[in-house]
Amino acid sequence: MEKLISEFSFGLFFWQLFIFVGLVLLLKKYAWKPILDTVNERESSIKGALSAAAAAREEMENLQADNQRILKEARAERDTLLKEARTSSNQIVEQAKAEAKKEADKIMQQTQEAIANEKAAALEDLKRQVAGFSLDIAEQVLKSELESESKQKQLVEKLLSDVKLK
Repeated sequence: MEKLISEFSFGLFFWQLFIFVGLVLLLKKYAWKPILDTVNERESSIKGALSAAAAAREEMENLQADNQRILKEARAERDTLLKEARTSSNQIVEQAKAEAKKEADKIMQQTQEAIANEKAAALEDLKRQVAGFSLDIAEQVLKSELESESKQKQLVEKLLSDVKLK
């Protein structure tokens, strides 16, 4: 019986080994290869995704660095433009003040000249009027003084004596 049991054990072992090897070959051909292919494909897609993520991260960092650089440049340009605008506005204001002062001085000078001309004209007119009045008064005085011949002689003698005195 021992022989039978040992034969049976050997036969059982043989068939189990045969089934195991057959199963391993079947699994290798039909199951492991597709599973390993899927695992390898998954691994390569994960590696690709990781490299894409690293590239995207690097590109994002580059974009952020570019954005920061562009912002700094824009701020610097804005500051430069504001400074130039302030300088230009100050120059324009100063120029306008200078032109206004120059124009005011010119107007003042023209006004003073006009006043002086009007004053001179008024004085000249006043002199003419005074001279005219003086002549009219002298004429009236002379007419009244020279109505008689004796008054005329007295006037002539007085004038002659005044001439000698001077």
